[in-house]
Parts: sequence; C-alpha cells; structure tokens
Amino acid sequence: RSDGAAKVSGEARYVADLPLMDGELWGATVRSPVPRGTVRELRFDPSFDWSEVTIVRAEDVPDNVVQLLREDQPVLAPGRVNHRYEPVALLACADWGKLAHALAAVEVVVDPLPAVLDVEQALRAETVIWGEDNVMARFLITHGRADVEDSLAGIDRALAACAVVVRDRYRTFQQEQLYLEPQGMLCWWDAQGVHATGSLQCPFYMQKGMARALGLPPERVHVTQAVTGGGFGGKEEFPTSLGVHAALLAKKSGRPVRLLYGRSEDIEVTPKRHPSVIDVAAGCDRDGRLRALQMRVLYDAGAYVTLTPVVLSRGLLHAGGAYRWEDVRIEGIAVATNTPPAGAFRGFGVPQTIWAIERHLDRLARELGRDPGDLRRQNLLAVGATMPTGQVLRGSVGIAACVEKAFAASDYLAKRARGPVTAGRRVRGVGTSMFLHGAGFTGSGERRIRGKVAVDLLPGGELRIRTGSTDIGQGTETVFPQIVADAAGVPLGRVKIAVPCTTHVPDSGPTVASRTVMIVGSIVEQCAAEIGRRVAAERAAGGGSFAEAADRLLARESELSITRQYEQPSWVAWDEEHLKGDAYAAYAWACDVAEVEVDLDTFELSVLDFWSAVDVGKAINPLMCLGQLEGGALQGTGWALSEEVLWDGGKVLNPRMTTYVVPTAQDAPRFHTILVEDPFEHGPGGGAKGIGELPADGAAAAIAAAVEHATGLHLCELPLTPERLFAAWQHPAATPAGATGKPGEGR
Repeated sequence: RSDGAAKVSGEARYVADLPLMDGELWGATVRSPVPRGTVRELRFDPSFDWSEVTIVRAEDVPDNVVQLLREDQPVLAPGRVNHRYEPVALLACADWGKLAHALAAVEVVVDPLPAVLDVEQALRAETVIWGEDNVMARFLITHGRADVEDSLAGIDRALAACAVVVRDRYRTFQQEQLYLEPQGMLCWWDAQGVHATGSLQCPFYMQKGMARALGLPPERVHVTQAVTGGGFGGKEEFPTSLGVHAALLAKKSGRPVRLLYGRSEDIEVTPKRHPSVIDVAAGCDRDGRLRALQMRVLYDAGAYVTLTPVVLSRGLLHAGGAYRWEDVRIEGIAVATNTPPAGAFRGFGVPQTIWAIERHLDRLARELGRDPGDLRRQNLLAVGATMPTGQVLRGSVGIAACVEKAFAASDYLAKRARGPVTAGRRVRGVGTSMFLHGAGFTGSGERRIRGKVAVDLLPGGELRIRTGSTDIGQGTETVFPQIVADAAGVPLGRVKIAVPCTTHVPDSGPTVASRTVMIVGSIVEQCAAEIGRRVAAERAAGGGSFAEAADRLLARESELSITRQYEQPSWVAWDEEHLKGDAYAAYAWACDVAEVEVDLDTFELSVLDFWSAVDVGKAINPLMCLGQLEGGALQGTGWALSEEVLWDGGKVLNPRMTTYVVPTAQDAPRFHTILVEDPFEHGPGGGAKGIGELPADGAAAAIAAAVEHATGLHLCELPLTPERLFAAWQHPAATPAGATGKPGEGR
C-alpha cells in the first residue's frame, strides 16, 4: 500500500488532525427530540452567555434543501421534523467545553405528531408522512409469462404449473457502516468562495450539493478530500449536509469552522443499510430445475429519499441470484418511516435480496431432499444465459469455476454427506451461498456520468494522475499508480496521484458502485498508454532515456496532459423505465462456504472457517484483492451474527461500539480466499472487474445455511443472535415441517 507507511506511522492527517486555522471555531448540531412533530420554538437559556456562540437557523440557509434524487430533505428543519435526530439549528464556539454547555442550553419545543416507525405500518398508510401513501419508490421486473401476460396472473399460472412450490418471508434490519473515523468537515471562506476539507467519498457530489444550498456557482465551491478512515457508502451523500452545516457556521461567524461527530452522534444520525421484508414464492420441477420466481421486496427508506430508488432498483436487479429462471415477477417498494434516512452501504441493496433468494434455495433443496449446493450448481447462470431483465450474458461469467474451487478447498460435499458433527453440547455444520454483483452504474448510468480523468507528464519523466475517485481504504492510491506504471512503461515510483480536489481534478464520477478500478481505472490506463506512446516516439526519434525524452517533449510543448472520458461498451442497451436490457456490462461472481459451531446450551454461534472463491476478472494487486474480499466477508459476518441497530420510539438504544457489536480480530473466522480470473474484455490491467461490494452480499446466507445444517433450524431473520436461535429451537412450528428436534434433522 502506497499509503500504508503514513497511516502506520501517524503521519497521515485525517480531518481531526489538520492544524487549527486562525480563529477556528468548533461546530455542533441542535437536533429534534422527537421522531415527528412541529417545532413551535427554539428556547435559548437566558442565563447562559451566548455572546461567544454563533447560531444558525433554518432562515439562514440560502436554499434550504439537500440536493439528491428528490428535493424533500431540508438542510435545517424549517418547522416540521420527521425523525428524532433531524437537525434544527447549528452552534459554533471557540471553546469546546462552552459549546457543549451551549448545546445543553437550547431547548427544541416540539408539538408531537403521530410517528410511523414500522415499515409494514408505513405500507398500509394508516398515517401518511410522505407523499400520498408513504411510497417513495416502486419498481417491477418481469420475465417470461409474467412479461407477456398480466404480470400477477402470469406468475400465478407459472407457479401453479410447478411440481414444487415453496413460500417464505425474510427480514433484515439496519446495519451501521461503523467506519473507524467518524464524520468530520472543516470549512472556511475567502475571496475564491467556500472551501471544505474532510472525510468523504464523492467530492463532486458534495460540490454540487453545497453550491445548491449555499446559492453559489460550482466554481466557487472547493471540496478537498482529507485522508479518510473508511466509508462503505456512509460517506457518499451525508458529507454534503455536514459540509453545508460547517459552511453556514463559517459564513455567519466569519471564521473557519470544524464540525466533527463523536461515535454516538455518528451512529444515531447517519444513513444505514435499508431494513427489508421480502416475500418469496419459488417453484421448480421434481428434478430441481428452477422454473418460477415471485418476490415482493419492501425496503424501509426512513424519513427522506436520499438514494433509496437506486438502492431498491439495484436490489431487485440481483434478486434472482446467480440462477436461471423461466418466469419472474419481482416487485420492489420503498416506504417512508420516521427514522433517520437510510442510504448507501456496501452492497447497495443487494445483500438483502441475496439473503432472501439464497435462504429460499435452501428451503427448496430441503423440500426436494437435495443438497443445497448441488441444487444451486444445477441452475447456475453461464455465458449465453438470460437474466430476469432480459440481459444475455456475453462473457466473464466465472461462477462455475468459483463453485468448484470453493467446494474443493472446503471439502464441502464430503462434509455435507457426513452430516453435522457433534462434540458434547456443540454441533458443527457447513453451508454455502452463490451470488453475483454488477459493477458500475446500472444500465446507461455510466453514459450519463461521463467520468473523466487526466494523466500529466511531469519533468524528469514522472507521471501524475488527476481523478475525482477517492481512496477510502480500498487502495485507489496504490492500484491506479500500478495501472499507470504498467501502461506507460515506467517504474511504479515515478507515478504520483493528486489529492482529490474539485478545483484541480476532473469529475470522474463518484467513488461508489464497485466502479473505481473497472470504470475509472480503464480510462486512467488509456491516458497513461497515450503518454507512453508519445514518449516512446520521442525516444525513437531522439534517443535517450524515458526521462530525457519526456523533458524534450515538455520543452517543446510546455505541458502534456492526456484527458479521457469513459465510453460504455456500445452493446449496452437499457430501458430504465421498465428495467429491461443490459443492467451491467460485467458482473463479479462468488461462492462462499462457511463452517460454524453452535453451542446448544447458550446458542452462541461461532464461524470457524470461511472459504470464498471469487471471479475478480483480473487481480491487478492480488494482496489488496484479498484484503477487500476478506474485509467484505467479515462485514457480512457481522451482519449475520450480531450487528443490529436497536430502536425505541425512534431513538437509537445502542449508539456505541460497546453495544453495537461488530466482529473483532478475535471473532473473525479463518479466511481461505481464492482468486478466480475470468477477464472482462473492457477492464484495465488485462480484465479487472469491480469487487468492492460483492463480498458483503453472500456471507450471511452461507452462515445461515451452515446453522441449518448443524441444527435443522431454518432462520429467516438477521442477525442470527443466540436469542433468535433459542426462540427458533423452542418453537419448532416456525421452522419447516418434519422436524425431529435432533441436530441436523430439522427442529
């Protein structure tokens, strides 16, 4: 890692580490105390000395809107509050201690209104809190009979024609990104406009949102990424609000303002993974051939839209899993509740639907008396297969190879054949999941983004990469220079990468959607290759080293900078309204195998070993590939075992790392990760694909399948806490029929 030494030594400066600016103030946020209501007044304690405190209210915001997909979220609530942590006012003070006292001296007086805190209550629209019926987004994917007939009647007939039909409901709850570095932003104003430096993923998204709220042209908003300690999607859209808040305080005070969240505030107020309720009906032949699939996917969006329509659509596009289906009807609905808005999180809506379809394949296998892994292999997608959107897979479909390698490495088939292994009051089992994740923006999204990068030739033959893609821990600062060095034919040490700043780098599109290496990296490669060709021609004409030829070029042309814009493969065709066509130019594929142990006295669950074989296209940096894959799998393991935000009346009950429990190094299983390379023809470095989100998708389902193998319990709800396992053990009627109560035979 090119950034490793600075981070290990402490030289890397996160936003909290940046030197204090002259006259700098600390910022803080005054929030709603109730999940829904009308703000009657803000009361400022008259006994407190407010002379050194800057106060910003809703009326101080030039354009009071957070610009995202919909204009429904205010920067500061102007009167109505829609979740307990909604920002109502801002404070700033030079003295941190006095600022804390100032916060305590503000009372937000609210007339409460009935709140909607349950996703199914929101769907029934008993209390309308958003729009006409609480529905923020709705999509439908149809294929086969459901496409050519009335979709409901068509899928009903398709299911009726199946020899075996299984129905079930699957639930997931909120997961917190829990990046190590909480949110933070430093803002100041000068003759050039407003400057924002902080922990963020998408500088140009933030520039656009700040310009709108502050009433400025984009060129007067300068956004720079500080060293960022993790994001996982949580620093995609939210830093825009934070930047606007700090900028408003800085403008009113005339001084720089640093706004840093503590851990509890960060957990309470920031967007999380969308909770879901997913109903599945699936039918197949007696020989296991999958035929018909019907799904209703319900997501809890929280109080405002943020990125929900895109999250929902991506979840639906992956809902059929890595399998062939003849007839499909997948409906998606996202509704509003009076909780903080949900948003981007690694996997972006896909982990929820992969959880449901993978658990349902286990149900089908049980009904058929088949091994779940064997049933999956029988129905895997391959080159030439058609997906529910009608997309025909053209190439780079490495799922079959992933399955064979994962099964061989884990000895899956032999372990399943032996049945669960019991040692005293502990029992072991093994389970698998197979899954996919599209890389890049959906459909024609990359054509709209039109991401750009530049590579500059510098004196002495050095190259500099200028891109809006950020490094949030995934390794962009290492992999992009590798791509450039190889393409231009220079040593790695001769390549630099510019700090992402909207003033100095092109807009490469956001650092999201597993697009950084596959999409942005491909045009970085093109730029570097062009510079390499120019310098090679100069060397051929005048001789000398690369550096000498580069200096001659620069002396003649004064500067040499190559800019490229991403061009999507010409064959990608997409109907955004009906979700038809080529959803993604390339998919990454994976097979996970988990081996678990369950204590039958305490129902504690341990993941002992975890095998994952992943089609990455081409591993440009194999070690960093492994790091991404194992980190994502561990995040999925946390979602499976313990991670759940707990609520009471719209209030978060566990906003600390001591109570919101993520797996530590001591909890991590032994990882056995296998890189499978089935190159994507348009990927850089010989065929790399995007893999950042994929590993978070399948871990939970593999672990639940292993629990079922060990105990016979078919769990449909995450996380798999001891309490949920014990409840299922005590109530066998909640599990499939035919239970005997013996480990491995179904209780």
